[in-house]
Order: sequence, then C-alpha cells, then structure tokens
Amino acid sequence: MTLTDIEADEDVEARSGATVYVCVTCRRPDEPEDGPRPGLALAQATAQAAEGTGVAVCRVECLANCSRSLSAAMRCDGTWTYIFGGLEADRDAEALIEGARLLARAGDGVLPWRGRPDILKKGLIARVPPRGFTEGD
Repeated sequence: MTLTDIEADEDVEARSGATVYVCVTCRRPDEPEDGPRPGLALAQATAQAAEGTGVAVCRVECLANCSRSLSAAMRCDGTWTYIFGGLEADRDAEALIEGARLLARAGDGVLPWRGRPDILKKGLIARVPPRGFTEGD
C-alpha cells in the first residue's frame, strides 16, 4: 500500500463519519454498583486507539445491552449500524477502531466478514439498516 492509498483510505473514512459509541455505564452483573465502570475504561481505551485514525469515539450512557456487556456500536454515514457485546476493556478497543475503519471503506455499507476482528464476529448483537433503507437496496 502506498502513501497515496493510505491517504485515500483516510479521506474515505473522514467523509463517511466513522463513529464508535461506547456504553460508559456497562458493568458485569457480579461487579459492585458503586465501583469503577469497565464501560468507561473501554471508552477511554477506544478513544486512545482512535487517535489519528479519523474515527470518532462517543460515550453513551446506555446501549440497553446489559445482559451482554460491555457494549459498543459503530456506524458511518449511509451504512448499517452494528452493535456488539461481550467486549473487554483491556482487549477490544483496537478491534472496535479496526472495525469502524473497515465499515468506512465498505462500498455497500455492510461491515465485511473477511478481515473483521474475531470479537466483532463473536460479539455481534445486531445490525440496524441505515435511514431510508428498503429491502432490495
């Protein structure tokens, strides 16, 4: 891959608005209610992993996926939105950013299976169609 190819990839990502949303209230059922939130640790690690990539990271209060936390979602302008669970704060931040970059480069708006980090295969909860989607698009 040449420098021009890398710059082109970054331009695609910048235009597509790649965003990862991380639930900061996530915790496991066996963790104390008043303890530090692993979801916040995942959000912080994901923001650090995103530095210089063009991927935005947004903290959200709840993704309503408590039974399969830690949770995050990703989307780009005009793509499907993907929701993931079973994430680990100390392991999966880079995978989220890698996935968002793959989604940003996907011409059809669908996160490709090939090349997707394993946790984004095993931890997929749902995918939501983009606004204006109709079957057959």
